[in-house]
Amino acid sequence: MLKSGQFSALQVGVAWHRFNGLMDETAQTFVRTSFSSVVRDNWDLAVSLMDRQGRQFAQSSRSIPSFIGTMPRTLAVMLQRYPKETLNPGDVLISNDGYHGTGHLNDITMACPVFRQGRVIAFISSVFHTVDIGGAPSVDARDSYEEGLTIPVAKILREGVENEDIIAFLNENLRSPQETLGDIRAQFAAYKIGIDRLLQILQDECIDDLDTLVEEILDRSESAMRRTIEAAPDGSYRDEILVDGFEEPLKICCEVRIQGSDLTVDFAGTSAQIRRPINSAMNFTRAYSAYAVKCVFDPVTPNNDGSFRPIKITAPQGCLVNPRRPAPIWARHLSGHYLPPVIFSALAKLMPERIIADCGSPLWNVYFSGNQPGGERFMKMFFMNGGHGARPHQDGPACLSFPSNVATVPIEEFENSVPLLITEKSLIPDSGGAGKFRGGPAQRVSFKVMSDQPVTMTIRHERVKFPPRGLLGGMPGAPGREYVNGKRIPAKVRLDLQPNDAVIFDTPGGGGMGRPGERNPAQLRADLESGLVTPAGAARDYGDKTVGVKSGG
Repeated sequence: MLKSGQFSALQVGVAWHRFNGLMDETAQTFVRTSFSSVVRDNWDLAVSLMDRQGRQFAQSSRSIPSFIGTMPRTLAVMLQRYPKETLNPGDVLISNDGYHGTGHLNDITMACPVFRQGRVIAFISSVFHTVDIGGAPSVDARDSYEEGLTIPVAKILREGVENEDIIAFLNENLRSPQETLGDIRAQFAAYKIGIDRLLQILQDECIDDLDTLVEEILDRSESAMRRTIEAAPDGSYRDEILVDGFEEPLKICCEVRIQGSDLTVDFAGTSAQIRRPINSAMNFTRAYSAYAVKCVFDPVTPNNDGSFRPIKITAPQGCLVNPRRPAPIWARHLSGHYLPPVIFSALAKLMPERIIADCGSPLWNVYFSGNQPGGERFMKMFFMNGGHGARPHQDGPACLSFPSNVATVPIEEFENSVPLLITEKSLIPDSGGAGKFRGGPAQRVSFKVMSDQPVTMTIRHERVKFPPRGLLGGMPGAPGREYVNGKRIPAKVRLDLQPNDAVIFDTPGGGGMGRPGERNPAQLRADLESGLVTPAGAARDYGDKTVGVKSGG
């Protein structure tokens, strides 16, 4: 068996790729056996592999960045209550505590110990989003207690047997417990496959000392990150961004400090936490900040805890991005999704070739709840992505999610599951910010209530007052808009739709990059011919460049 100091670069590389492949297989097993559309179609999940010390060294390649960033910290809290010595084969830990987990109650984190020769050698962990977690998803929640059911750290499986107490309180508090419990049990099946495959990999690769191999993997990732940070000039780089908020705007301030191979992201100066559910718990803030730094400095090296050793994230306690419990956090992405763009903007002049303009996020989604014709209660969520920000050498894609990377449920499947009809899904002309490279166009999504009973709709959207910004001379994208029966409605509201009511969502467009006057006339001509830019919009944003350019009609 190979032990400390006996791993060649080839052996490390082969094992590393096999571990990551194993996490992809585990995630696929979860998805194939899941019950909910949010897992099966939206892929609102992540799976990771951590060693016995809780250090993450492999992950599913298709995963939500915030989940990957929070799982090691959640596992650390779990092991405070259930130390490794108290665990047995077949145990599975569970919690959805927003302050210890992903930032809100709808994400459930679970972890399963992996045993070899009678001792814990690793943990397979996963997170998934459940549409319903009890309570009432309210934009007016004043504290986290109003936001639903909190599952404290507990064993949902004890030596392979379900904990009937946890199953009982989930059944009593959820509107569709069979869907959430189905997803939980799907992960049990995924863990079984993951454990069997991991032990087989260790045997195949003659790995006796997994901790030593993990240390080498983490050291290599740390070295790669430090080299790229050290190549940048030492200094302090700042930006701030305005958040729509509620009655008045809020502000997120960011300072990126580089000193040698160490990097600090500091959010001092950010607005104080508020009594509305858009505060970002520190776990969520750390995850999306570290993700942004990884995207800029070292996007190629496989992701693990080693990549984040050189990065420090700080924020004053009691601010919007580091609230004190029990501040409400249900819609924490409404502040947390601003963190990558404010970091990118701070670094724009330093590293213009590695950043993107603001995207049409925070992610837009809508919750619908009500009764099916047969009386069965439903609660469904629909994601709507705005335009992606322009890139250093390319236009921004249309309707591509960032910094979250959830997929969109097929329209036909959504319509078959709820009494709603999607009457339009189209790109919005002139919505992408003008620039040398144009921001991604936004989309319009329209719904019609087909039920003979009211349907409750809950939305909480941003980028309505302050649209996605352009960078380096690029123009902002179009702001978002919401309508019911042709009349504007607030961006954060819970209301009852009546039969035949029509709802229209115009998501925000992505920001442009570079001055519009530098745009290639051929690219502008293509925009006009495709209809993504109108003649009037071209004349307004590009001026003389539109001379002699005709629309394709």
